[in-house]
Amino acid sequence: MPPDLSYAVITPARDEADNLERLSASLAAQRHRPLHWVIVDNGSTDGTPNIIAALAEQHTWITSLAIPGERDPVRGRPIVRAFMAGLAELGDLPDVVVNLDADISFEPDYFERLLTAFEEDPRLGIASGSGYELDGTVWRQRHLTGSTVWGASRAYRRACLADVLPLAERLGWDGTDEFKANSRGWSTRTIVDLPFHHHRPEGGRDGAWRSRVEQGRVAYYMGYRPSYLALRATFNGARHPTGFGLLWGYAAEAAQRAEREPDAGARAYVRRQQRARNLPARLREARGGRSG
Repeated sequence: MPPDLSYAVITPARDEADNLERLSASLAAQRHRPLHWVIVDNGSTDGTPNIIAALAEQHTWITSLAIPGERDPVRGRPIVRAFMAGLAELGDLPDVVVNLDADISFEPDYFERLLTAFEEDPRLGIASGSGYELDGTVWRQRHLTGSTVWGASRAYRRACLADVLPLAERLGWDGTDEFKANSRGWSTRTIVDLPFHHHRPEGGRDGAWRSRVEQGRVAYYMGYRPSYLALRATFNGARHPTGFGLLWGYAAEAAQRAEREPDAGARAYVRRQQRARNLPARLREARGGRSG
């Protein structure tokens, strides 16, 4: 039986000409289709605007929107501003709002199953499916830890979204919103047996080292325990040396006494989750040891 909850999708898009048609095919094939899909161009220099316009002409449920790009944007800020512009375009929000990257695809039952999870758990505030990325010729599942939700496919219950706004206009916005939600009593989770394909692996635009350094900067902003960050860097560094970029980014922010997330409740929640007694569970999850 299809879920009763309604949903809308917002996709920030900058230079996504190679990805949008694949994503549109996935959305059009959904058994439970969105009420609206707002595609927000934020400064593309390729054929993205033309593709968005063509999609909007083909489907009445697709809206084309453009906002000015930034010459030297703060990382993460263009995504948040595009998402907020999409929210304003929607006006009255449906039951669930999804921030969806352009570089993913999924099966026709993806949103049917995702919305069913929201129906079954009234306290579920933010959720996503589980991302698979191409490793050579094989799609491999990437495992997240704790209550982490994939940023590439991020669904918010309307009431939870109201609790976490405004989103931080910086890299890490899709972590601080979770901790805000958790500290206000909402649950957040990745549905591990609900797959989607992520066609541009993490760090694909900026390189693996820079991506890890930026993650370290975000960890400082969120108030990570230094001991937890060091263990995480060691775990990732054992797999690939770029994992130690986490330490570099964290240390650089600490040396500058950079700003931290202003929500003290959210920072406290982060540190509670990183207590020593929780580390065995985090390690199991990082290795894929989590039930569906």
